[in-house]
Amino acid sequence: MNDGATSTLTPAARSWNARPSRPPAAAAPDRRDRLRRAARHYGPVLAVYGSLKFVGFAAFMWLLHAAGDFRSKNPRFGGGAHPWDVLATWDGWWYQQIAAHGYHPQLIPVPGATGPITLEGNSAAFFPLYPALIRLVSELTGLGTYGAGLLVSVVASFAAALGIHAVTARLAGRGAGLAAAGLWAVWPGSGVEWAVYSDSLYVALAAWTCHAVLTRRWLTAGLLACVAGLNRPTAAALIAAVGIAALLALHRRRDGVLRPVAAMLVAPLGLVAYLAWVGHKMGDYGGYFTLQSGAWAHQWDFGRQTLDVFTAVPVGRYDYLFACPFEDVIGVGVVLLALALLPLLIRLRPPAVLTVYTVVTLVLVLGSQQIFGNVSRYLLPLFPLFLPLALALRRLSLTHQLVLLGIAALASGSYAGYGLFELGVP
Repeated sequence: MNDGATSTLTPAARSWNARPSRPPAAAAPDRRDRLRRAARHYGPVLAVYGSLKFVGFAAFMWLLHAAGDFRSKNPRFGGGAHPWDVLATWDGWWYQQIAAHGYHPQLIPVPGATGPITLEGNSAAFFPLYPALIRLVSELTGLGTYGAGLLVSVVASFAAALGIHAVTARLAGRGAGLAAAGLWAVWPGSGVEWAVYSDSLYVALAAWTCHAVLTRRWLTAGLLACVAGLNRPTAAALIAAVGIAALLALHRRRDGVLRPVAAMLVAPLGLVAYLAWVGHKMGDYGGYFTLQSGAWAHQWDFGRQTLDVFTAVPVGRYDYLFACPFEDVIGVGVVLLALALLPLLIRLRPPAVLTVYTVVTLVLVLGSQQIFGNVSRYLLPLFPLFLPLALALRRLSLTHQLVLLGIAALASGSYAGYGLFELGVP
């Protein structure tokens, strides 16, 4: 873990800590010229991501329609009148309730409960940024909470693709950046990118936070990490990454003291503020974690649940907590893929912010008890792991890259869409 890169990466990556140079003074380009430049720069990224994502999304909808099992399920739990209604079920139902009615933080025991679920589910388990945007977009457009949620997620997914491209291109060139944006469209768990879920919004914030650190825009990085902390609790990994990068900058005396320190102080404010507010409303400052443990059996267990799954699934045993056989097999594969790619990423010696963010996210996810099938979604933010694959893909022609990613996009309709929403619990 360091702030440089080996010769495998571009010179820009090896000198990422250099202050961005200012272009020489010149006449401001007219609006049309700026638009043309933006289209040339961002157009291919948006086209590749959008095309691949649409292919996977269409395959997902076709599978739902062909199976028809969504019709027999509760509209809150993977069902609805139309195939696309499942995109707003499970967590999507909670986000819509928050957008429409706000929060009512409480810890309500389930009468006579003896299993892992001892508390009733409560909206306070879901962080406020995404439902607030749903409410705002719904009020501005009249789309309702379902349409507004989808719009926020789709727009955020494209912003995430641009951020992933920007980070990867800075380290390994535009060809690798384009491949990384394509990988974001087909990655396991990508079925929630175009659903009423907060994942796309979080990845967009995380990618642009890392880019701000790489370009030494410390206050921007701190503010983005702060906002990400209002979106989901695993933003703790992003906050830690910004903090470590800022400490390294202070140690090397690169950017003075004020800006890195400001980033470290601002980054955790969103996460801390929401947890404190929930605790205050519940009369228990550990109330958020009590709710997660009692209502969703989601808690830190030092990896015991993950170990249970890894010793059970390979021998066809599904007697652990919240077993979903098909989804869990995919989850095991995703974890193994992430663990295989991690040393390849570290071998490239990427900037510290990417390494810390990746490792801490992995530790937080794999060290927690949860519905294991969700692990493919929980690991979706690990976009730095795209870097080794993107470096390999850029050696192929664009045609071959698109063929490979296109096949993966078709398959993602099953493993990242249907398997997640209909055969498991996303």
